[in-house]
Amino acid sequence: MDSITSVHVVLFPFMSKGHTIPILHLARLLLLRTGITVTIFTTHANSPFIRQFLGDIQQSLISVIELEFPSNIPELPPGVESTDHLPSMSLFIPFANATKLMQPDFERSLNSLSTSGGVSCIISDGFLGWTQQSAHKSGIPRLVFYGINNYAMTITKVLAMDRSHVGLGPDEPFILSDFPWMKLTLNDFLPVFNGSETEGPHFEFVMETSIATAKSQGLVVNSFYEYESAYLDYYNREFIPKAWCVGPLCLAEVQKFDRPREKPDSIKWLDQKLAEGRSVLYVAFGSQAEITEEQLREMAVGLERSEVSFLWVVRSKGEVLEELEEKVKGRGLVVREWVNQVEILRHESVHGFMSHCGWNSALESICESVPILAWPMMADQHLNARLVADELGVGLRILASNGSVRGFVGSEIVEKMVKELMEGEKGEDVRRKVKEAGEAARKAMEESGSSWRTLDQLINETCRRKDH
Repeated sequence: MDSITSVHVVLFPFMSKGHTIPILHLARLLLLRTGITVTIFTTHANSPFIRQFLGDIQQSLISVIELEFPSNIPELPPGVESTDHLPSMSLFIPFANATKLMQPDFERSLNSLSTSGGVSCIISDGFLGWTQQSAHKSGIPRLVFYGINNYAMTITKVLAMDRSHVGLGPDEPFILSDFPWMKLTLNDFLPVFNGSETEGPHFEFVMETSIATAKSQGLVVNSFYEYESAYLDYYNREFIPKAWCVGPLCLAEVQKFDRPREKPDSIKWLDQKLAEGRSVLYVAFGSQAEITEEQLREMAVGLERSEVSFLWVVRSKGEVLEELEEKVKGRGLVVREWVNQVEILRHESVHGFMSHCGWNSALESICESVPILAWPMMADQHLNARLVADELGVGLRILASNGSVRGFVGSEIVEKMVKELMEGEKGEDVRRKVKEAGEAARKAMEESGSSWRTLDQLINETCRRKDH
């Protein structure tokens, strides 16, 4: 990359751990370039997490500005400043809309930064679409980060134009003309994207953020070219703004668990399974999945009957999990506290990951060459599962008892798919493919790799201050 001087990048992540962490990884990558400084905007309650996460970064190169999160929003519990703490994801739209009230405060701080030395570009979350107006007022280019992959972005936009699916039932397969090799169903998409929801708060929010994205100067994508070349090339040929693949961003994290320290109990347990020669299935569905008691019981029964060793990280409490712990003592471990997911995936005993297929989790699993048993729950996860299982072959897919991609999953399906991933022929095949994908991901993030070079190009073309 050409020498870059006086590049000041403003980062504004959405108030959700799954959106914030990749942006903080991006901050680390930016600061590896000479002459770049970074300012991160957040709220008071989210600031401690961000400051702790970035604790080992030179303070002169990065600063954190705290904004006041709106109070007295009727639908929201007082004091909640992150979607991770919402009592239900049904409150997501009121929460996201509340962030618009931060715009005046953000613009005052932005103007102050511009006066004191200038801002080269803003990279803000796609859910903070109103930051596009702020960037435009200040004459600053804005790039968008959604935290999703090229596949999901491309297929969703193509679906909006290709009407071949109109009139079909939710589980009837159809083919998009530009991608004839893939079979999709309307249930792979949220109602707001598959045409069945054309009004209401969620629809209006999607339209607002989509318009703001179209007016922006680029999309920062947490993926890498070799993994999704067909979809990235198509997107950049057919749509705007340009998408830039700069990931997997999780590989930018400084792995603190490599330093001497007391091992967590979960890692000690995995060490024991490794010594016993047992392969372990890691089970986790993120912090926001809402799982019914009935479905939780079927999960537990399926895991018990599979006779596979497993480590299940879960927020839920109650009799179901207590009964499971008693039945699988020694073979299975239920963990209710926070864990370092990458540390677990990196452990030699872990040979599979039953996951909701959130994109961050999927990438972490791929980067550690752990095959995925995809069980999507919400948002873009159903498309991620299609990509992981159908397109790339680095995982297997759990379907509902009625064959749909959504719905109730019986314990017999859980048992069958766990055994297939951990012990079956299909499991061996995806294990080989995910190893290849992990190697490709690591190469992309090396200094000569595609993602490293793409980030250099993005900075040069979008964020470098022009002489007037």
